[in-house]
Order: sequence, then structure tokens, then C-alpha cells
Amino acid sequence: MKSSRIRHTVVAAAAVVALPVSLGVMAPQAFADPATPGTPTPPSAPVTPGTPTSPSASASPSESTSPGTSTSPSPSTSPSRTAVPNAAVPFGPGCSSIPKTGTGSFVEMAKEPVGTAISHNPDFSTFVSLVKKAGLTDRLNSAQDITVFVPTNEAFKKLSTAELDQIKNNESQLRKVVKYHIAEKKVAPDQLPNGVFSTWEGTTLSTSGSDRTFKVNDTAKILCGNIKTANATVYTIDTVLTPK
Repeated sequence: MKSSRIRHTVVAAAAVVALPVSLGVMAPQAFADPATPGTPTPPSAPVTPGTPTSPSASASPSESTSPGTSTSPSPSTSPSRTAVPNAAVPFGPGCSSIPKTGTGSFVEMAKEPVGTAISHNPDFSTFVSLVKKAGLTDRLNSAQDITVFVPTNEAFKKLSTAELDQIKNNESQLRKVVKYHIAEKKVAPDQLPNGVFSTWEGTTLSTSGSDRTFKVNDTAKILCGNIKTANATVYTIDTVLTPK
């Protein structure tokens, strides 16, 4: 009986000694560091659905996509009022009296010398007759790059009968008046606002105005301007010019 007890005591003591040893062997495996090489890394926590990821600073909408002054369309500029008419086309309220097609039209006048061109418009018949009477038709047709300010028949009606007769019947005065309506150079529309031009008569005439409204010597209104002929530019006017 006594020996049986001793055996049980020895077995129990051996068990007590073996337990810590076994635990010491298992501990390094049970509590090993997950970052140890060869040990799989646990997956990162999943992103919660519906939570947007923060954009990087370079793609921030406030910096790259926000409309700023560089991308916003600039306000449209209001068209400024044109200082002078288009140099390529005739202008003015009196241009409606010029035939649209055929003899006397802008197209046909551009093909003819100025003396012949203006003779095809009945509105200029009085001035044309004075040019012929003064013997200046050929000179007009052979000159180059001149400008003729042509009074309409209505312009001559502003003169009294005595004034018109004085022009017609006095050769010296006739030539003086006709030649005063002819500038020695080609006058473009952009020269009209503040122009001074020498004439065949020997003195000067002036032009003034803006946009599409101009005057010669501050009295004669330009009715139709910038009419092209083969050798000259024509401006029709509503008043006969008086030499200085």
C-alpha cells in the first residue's frame, strides 16, 4: 500500500514539471509576431461602403476643376462704333439713287474713267454739263488717283438763277468752280474725319465728321461716298462748293 502511494506521488510530480515545459515550447508559436518573415500579413480593414476616399491634393476640385478666371469665358466686348465706313464699299443715304445694275451702276462706273462714269447718272447732269463747258472732260478722264466731289442736280437748285448764270456765263469763274470740286489725290474714307486736300483750283477744301456722316467745308453733306471709277474716287454732295 505504501509503495503504491509513493508511485502516484512520483507521477504527479513529473506531471507538474512537464506542464511548464510543454507550455514553453508552444508559446513562441502561439504568440509569434505577425510581421515575422514568412508569416502572411493579415488583410487590411475593408473600406466602409459609401464612404468616399479622399482625393489627393493635386486633384482637389478647388484647385484643378473649379472654374476660375482662367477658364471662365470673358465677357463679350461690346462692338465699338465704327469711326469710318468700310473702305471697300460706297456708303451714305444717297447711294440708293445709284442704279443697282447696268449703266451708271457701281459695277459699271468702276470700269470707266470718272468723266464718263458720272455722265451716266442723270442726277449729276448739271455738273457734267459744266465740266464739258469748262473743257475739262478729257483731263478728268486721263488723270490718275484723283477725287471728285460731285454736286447733285438738287445741290445746284440751292443756287439762285443769277448765281448759276454767273457760273455758266463767266468762263474764268466756271473753270474755277469746277476745278475746286476736284482734289489732287485719292481721298479714302479714313481721311474724311479731319482732312485737308489741295484742289485743281489751287486752294484747299476740308472734310470733317465721323461714322457715316461727313461734310465738306462744314457745309456740303456727303450723300454717297467712296464710289470707285477706273481712275478716281467720287463723293456726291448736296451743296455746290464755293472757292475760297
